[in-house]
Amino acid sequence: MRHRTRTDAGQAFPIYVVMVAGLLFLAFVFFAVGKAAALRNGAQGAADAAALAAAQQTREQFKGPFLASLPGKMLDPFLQAHPVMGCPAAYGLASANRARVTNCQPIPGGLRDRIRVEVKGRDAVDSPVVPNTKRTFATTEATAVIEFRCPDWESADFNDDGVQDMYFFTCRGGQMLQIAPGSPPPWSQVSKILYDVHLVDN
Repeated sequence: MRHRTRTDAGQAFPIYVVMVAGLLFLAFVFFAVGKAAALRNGAQGAADAAALAAAQQTREQFKGPFLASLPGKMLDPFLQAHPVMGCPAAYGLASANRARVTNCQPIPGGLRDRIRVEVKGRDAVDSPVVPNTKRTFATTEATAVIEFRCPDWESADFNDDGVQDMYFFTCRGGQMLQIAPGSPPPWSQVSKILYDVHLVDN
């Protein structure tokens, strides 16, 4: 009986080794999957931050063209074709979030411009058990919108000299804004009223 017990134990040992090896392999695979998901989430955060930064920088750069368009009654044409210029800001935000911008594409849309940013994470999945992961990096994209909030507006020529002295904007939510071309308010105050910046689904 003792001899049979030692034989059974010897036969079971390789099975235990295989089971332990299989469990370790599965643990490494689950770890790789979890790391890949975490890296993708990080890359998505970097893309979101980069797209918002690009949109916000573009909004800040609207000041000169926007104010220059008012006296000549060129507001509507300007709003239909204003440029998107904020991609440089996307690179800094992506880098701060351990990613790099692979593409920053402005998509003019009249009163609703879009900026699409694609990023690639800097950290590879690099799993010892999953092949081809040493050069596998998380890639994703995000799109931000710059939307004009005040499509209803009118102007006033107080001196009847053909030059508009004041512009009155009615914005979404009933918010009112007045701009005198000769002495405009600080752009940092009015830009957030005139333009809304937010993320949208790609």
